[in-house]
Amino acid sequence: MKKIFLYSMMLGMSVLGFTSCNDDEDQLTDSRLTYYVNLELQGDEMMLVPLGTTFNDPGVKATLAGEDFTSRVTVSGADDVDVNTVGFYDITYSGVNDDGFSASVSRTVVVYDPSVTATIEGTYSTDMAATKYGAAKNPFSAYAAAYGNTSQCVGITFSQFAPGIFYCNDLFGGWYDQIRGYGANYDMTGYVCLNPDNTITLLSSYIKGWGDGLDYIEDGVYNPETGQISYSLSYAGQIFMDMVLNKD
Repeated sequence: MKKIFLYSMMLGMSVLGFTSCNDDEDQLTDSRLTYYVNLELQGDEMMLVPLGTTFNDPGVKATLAGEDFTSRVTVSGADDVDVNTVGFYDITYSGVNDDGFSASVSRTVVVYDPSVTATIEGTYSTDMAATKYGAAKNPFSAYAAAYGNTSQCVGITFSQFAPGIFYCNDLFGGWYDQIRGYGANYDMTGYVCLNPDNTITLLSSYIKGWGDGLDYIEDGVYNPETGQISYSLSYAGQIFMDMVLNKD
């Protein structure tokens, strides 16, 4: 009798264990594996296109779970590339799988003017007397003295990216970084275009500390005889500066 009782207990435990395993497996079947679209750019991530020429988008190759997906890719921005206007143009390629999950890659097309041979590449210092801030148009030198952080803003660089296109490490001329002492995250980086008539226009800008850019740059001019750059800028609709930079 004792043997029969022990056997019955073992059998009951086995049934419970089996049932418990089945419950776990039932829960696991509620999950499934999803594959994202794999997108591979054809051509370069950043493409330089001379002004007035033809741009041929090399596109992407796309696969989903090893199968070709290229024909189902959505392309945005390609029609906005204007080869007759210098500037930066972004193209985005995206694909959505059957579960609704998306993936995307981007390319930047840079239209530049190869006829521009002049260069503003180099290191500049802010003209502290001529550069002015705000509606009162007080010079940078007055603010520098008041904040006590610097008497001269230096190290403003322009680097050539393509003929006529230059990257600047701080279009603010050191205002937030050097005068206010906020640090390099508050440099207004950006790209500008030097035109054949030596005027300067803004292409793009970005300040990491606040995550946005300039409203505009106007009256930008490069003087090749003196090596001086000047322009007026607006930021956040309420900050205005008249910048004058002298080449070192």
